[in-house]
Amino acid sequence: KHLIYRWSGAVVIGTLTQLFVLFALFSPVLFFSLMLQTVQSHKPHFLALHCQEVGGKNFEESMSHVDNFVKELLSSDALKEYSRARVYLDENYRSQEHFTALGSLYFIHDSLKNIQQFDFKAKKFRKVVGKETCSETLESTPTLEKAKFPQDYFPECKWSRKGFIRTRWAMADCAFDLVNIHLFHDASNLVAWEKSPSEYSGTRQKALAYVLDRITDQRYEKLPFFVFGDFNFRLDSKKVIEKLCSDATMQTIRTDNNEIHKLVFQETDNDRKVILQIEKKLFNYVNQEVFREDNGTSLLEFDNELSVFKERLHEQEIGFPPSYPYSEDSSQGKQYMNTRCPAWCDRILMSPSARDMLLKPENEEKSIVYDNIGPNVCMGDHKVTQPHSLCAICVSGNFCKKQERYGKKIPIRSAVKLKSV
Repeated sequence: KHLIYRWSGAVVIGTLTQLFVLFALFSPVLFFSLMLQTVQSHKPHFLALHCQEVGGKNFEESMSHVDNFVKELLSSDALKEYSRARVYLDENYRSQEHFTALGSLYFIHDSLKNIQQFDFKAKKFRKVVGKETCSETLESTPTLEKAKFPQDYFPECKWSRKGFIRTRWAMADCAFDLVNIHLFHDASNLVAWEKSPSEYSGTRQKALAYVLDRITDQRYEKLPFFVFGDFNFRLDSKKVIEKLCSDATMQTIRTDNNEIHKLVFQETDNDRKVILQIEKKLFNYVNQEVFREDNGTSLLEFDNELSVFKERLHEQEIGFPPSYPYSEDSSQGKQYMNTRCPAWCDRILMSPSARDMLLKPENEEKSIVYDNIGPNVCMGDHKVTQPHSLCAICVSGNFCKKQERYGKKIPIRSAVKLKSV
């Protein structure tokens, strides 16, 4: 049996000169390998891993394996110099009203002498000592703030595992928040195509605004914050399709109930070649190079979901291809799956004050690069991305019961990473 998670994490090195964030589908062996390489390369003082979909889709059956995996992680030789740790896992799937399947794991290196974590109930920082693991009822855990989005935020008001977890840290001369987030996906390509912007985009913006309002309200002192996770941001489907198929004709195929089942776009000449087919979970475009050529920058004009937050959130300039949905075939590391329109789903965002921390004079010698990891390697349906100076890796995946689900080898699914050059 293999452990597979959806992850979004961050590694903070020293006084926030480096921060990593991961999103990946992985087996324990692959995860340990990736993390070992990262730790050995950058020697982080503070390692943070943020997870989504803890327990995977079959969480009732698989949750016990999560605990075993965490125990192995805590006792790993690779982390023997990290004698302080905090692990928070939302495993209480019986509470539909509260269950988010989010998890946050933090490891502090022995060389980092002065680090404190905030107690949200006592409203003060406390020194971090030893290793602690908390699960089940995170709502009563004082060292984090966790919330599931209100039910009316969910499409058709149906509960799913979406929400956020915030922790607050202080080290050296700075304090900051790390926010683990999981937003709503596009359930249907056909619905996403209907209007611009799509209704899914509005749902994600509403949920992100909810998180930002919560972490900047008057209950606690406002601090710089980093938000990274599975944002599920998508391109404006209607406008993208108009561009890709500007010279094509569209055929609509309907069901017996007169509902749209499929859209077929054909060239007006060239023997009416089919260039795009769309179904609920099919996006089959004839030329995937448009998403890879020049890192897909010609399509960035359709990446608009963050525009309404331009005064509240910042991001480094994107210089890598869409991070999702890559093929999970180990021989197709650069190929996209024909399930969704490729998009930059895995992102690292920060408040204006957090950006100022990264760009303060003492860090001027460190250039910041926002790039991906393993561009030619199969890492699952999300690709690892990396910026430098602030390092973040976004990891998406599931905790699956059977190894055969993706074949003999289960690949790392995705990551976004920032590191110093």
